[in-house]
Amino acid sequence: MRYIALLRGINVGGNTMIKMAELKAVFERLGFENVITYINSGNIGFDSKKTAEEKLVAKIEKAILSEFEKTVPVMVRERDAINSILSQNPYDGQFESHKEMHVLFLREEMPPEKTAQLLEAAPEGERFAVIGREIYCHLPMGVIESLLGKSFIEKKLKVAVTGRNWRTVQKLAEL
Repeated sequence: MRYIALLRGINVGGNTMIKMAELKAVFERLGFENVITYINSGNIGFDSKKTAEEKLVAKIEKAILSEFEKTVPVMVRERDAINSILSQNPYDGQFESHKEMHVLFLREEMPPEKTAQLLEAAPEGERFAVIGREIYCHLPMGVIESLLGKSFIEKKLKVAVTGRNWRTVQKLAEL
């Protein structure tokens, strides 16, 4: 089974620096096969026997803590789920650049009351759609001044996420 691991907040702004080659070696020592990384921000494709995502997350997080002495939240998806995420984009054809479109990956589905808070807080021009364990974000004005850039989802809603722009999500399907 092919999986994609998404690490939260590594190699961003000089924080939680982990070399991708070293991370790849950790995944290989865990017994994962055909390990491949994409860009420096914690995207790893790997093969493993069919395993519950929660078990893979626990195994990977424990190995990262042991190897690098860093606590790094990890989200895991089967590669087929990435293809579904791509095909379910509610804003398909409605954005000019991949920089406007982001997907936030969550560990579990967001409770309805938090979804309602997010949708109510969205300023004019920003659009959010919560589908399963993903939040689709259409941010035509950019990330920096958006709810996403202001960490609203993590700080106000207290929901752990890791985000990727649309181009990266497309590449994840190829890992």
